[in-house]
Amino acid sequence: MARLHVMERSEAQAVMDGLHEALGKRLAVSSLAPCPVEFTAAYVRMCATQSCGKCTPCRVGLRALADLFDDVLENRADGKTLDLIERTARAIYLSADCAIGYEAGEMALTAIRGFRDDFAHHIEHHACGFTQSQLVPCVSGCPAGVDIPGYIALVEAGRNTDAVRLIRKDNPLPVVCGLVCEHPCEINCRRGMVDDPMNIRGIKRYACDHMEGDYTPNHAAPTGKRVAVIGGGPAGLSAAYYLALMGHSPKIFEARRKLGGMLRYGIPAYRLPREELDGEIQWLLDQGIEVELDAKIDDIGALRTDFDAVYLAIGAHADNKLGLEGEDAEGIVSAVQMLRAIGDDETPDFSGERICVVGGGNVAMDCARSALRCGAEKVTIVYRRRVADMTAQDEEIVGAKEEGCELLELHAPVRVAVEDGRVAGLVVQPQIIGGLKWGRPAPRKADTDEITIPCERMIVAIGQAIESEPFAKQGIATNRSKIVTDSDGAVAGLDGVFSGGDCQSGPSTVIRAVNAGKVAAANIDHYLGFNHRIELDVEIPQVQFKGKISCARSEMPFREAHERVGDFDEIEIGYTHEEAMQEASRCLRCDHFGFGAFRGGRIEQW
Repeated sequence: MARLHVMERSEAQAVMDGLHEALGKRLAVSSLAPCPVEFTAAYVRMCATQSCGKCTPCRVGLRALADLFDDVLENRADGKTLDLIERTARAIYLSADCAIGYEAGEMALTAIRGFRDDFAHHIEHHACGFTQSQLVPCVSGCPAGVDIPGYIALVEAGRNTDAVRLIRKDNPLPVVCGLVCEHPCEINCRRGMVDDPMNIRGIKRYACDHMEGDYTPNHAAPTGKRVAVIGGGPAGLSAAYYLALMGHSPKIFEARRKLGGMLRYGIPAYRLPREELDGEIQWLLDQGIEVELDAKIDDIGALRTDFDAVYLAIGAHADNKLGLEGEDAEGIVSAVQMLRAIGDDETPDFSGERICVVGGGNVAMDCARSALRCGAEKVTIVYRRRVADMTAQDEEIVGAKEEGCELLELHAPVRVAVEDGRVAGLVVQPQIIGGLKWGRPAPRKADTDEITIPCERMIVAIGQAIESEPFAKQGIATNRSKIVTDSDGAVAGLDGVFSGGDCQSGPSTVIRAVNAGKVAAANIDHYLGFNHRIELDVEIPQVQFKGKISCARSEMPFREAHERVGDFDEIEIGYTHEEAMQEASRCLRCDHFGFGAFRGGRIEQW
């Protein structure tokens, strides 16, 4: 008889693995839709099933805590029950022997403190008081509130122009977002419970690439009102577009030579081709938007006398400094400077140079990949945390690696090595990862010597800053360089002046800037004494009651890395008709099923 046996995966283990995978998928796509009381009760019950039974806080405490949650849900609780839940959760958190117990106690404690009003509502009214404010998960996840199931259904029906028309009801930049949007809408896509989330961005791009013809949106009657928009980035363009549709006369004042803001001066052409960007901007201008380029506005008061309202959307075009010794040496440039030069068609020549890029966001990846296209011999991305902690999108990190960039994680810049006034290397201190700080694992100094990375040029990509000082001098309130506004975007103390986008929220994504412009247009329209509505003007295809069999997600194809790294041509290829139809057919049509069925399925106007 054998003394030991080779471990084999049993049928029972396979079934449990499947259950774990299904649970993980369901949790991954969940949002704020569930009642927090019911959700936390289910979580505590699940944790109780994992208890080994060794320690009393976990074995007995979790089940007692679950029973208290049931008392709240089944109308047996009073105000004292909430205090008992909090004390019990805290006791489990502080005294359980292992993570099974204390993590469950901590999560329950977080829930009772964070959602106490919802617990109290259950006790007082015997019903959930949590408001489901959005219709479907993807619409909830889109900052602009685009009708995603609607335009996917239109693409599947072969009506691509109508799909673009529907997108522009809430987002006037579908071409841009089809290429570079960070697609937060996909995070909570319910299709992820079946197999993989929908490739929403890919379908949007397909619709824009295959429009059957152009169209002209509906315009309200002219109002005679003029609105000045300071800044020609996504927030300014979006606000101007919707104001034009509402019958007003917007005029964009742009400080640089071309419109686009960080779309042009922050995103390289290999991700966002300039002909695509220019084409979309021109389409927006044709709807009735005036433009003045090379127009740096220094006096909002004077501008206000000539316009009925002003929208300040200057973006975040300044750079942040590392604060290192030697940072003023020749050969050190900021990401903003580099990408701005490329945006102005002044591509730098890095031939034969070794480049260090400091940072871990999308901008750092853009700079590193652009440096290779500018002839760099070697590009090293230096980041003080782990690659897993980078804020850059996974596809950007993978793309940088494929093209030959070296990623040096857990190395913190210490100082710049300088020779004859020019950068000669970057001195870094190896780090070791530690506990959470501000939501991410924080690094600390490792017990090892510093390292010098030789380089002829260093690019600093650690975030953008806002040039708000000229406006602060005019009486506009700022907080850490951000423009301070009321909840409707109005600038306090300056009648008729509004602000939004990166200069008000801090550096963010394209789709959030689009949302800021949309909100500003609605509030400026209201300030001017109107109540114009942007309405749904296409008919959405009926739901097809067909089987939703498992089908994997189609990813966007790219040019080969060795080919694309030699130029700034577009790297993404886009869907074929077959891929687009298959991907569109995967949509579960949450606008009809679930909450969509109860609430009408879509927001038809705003």
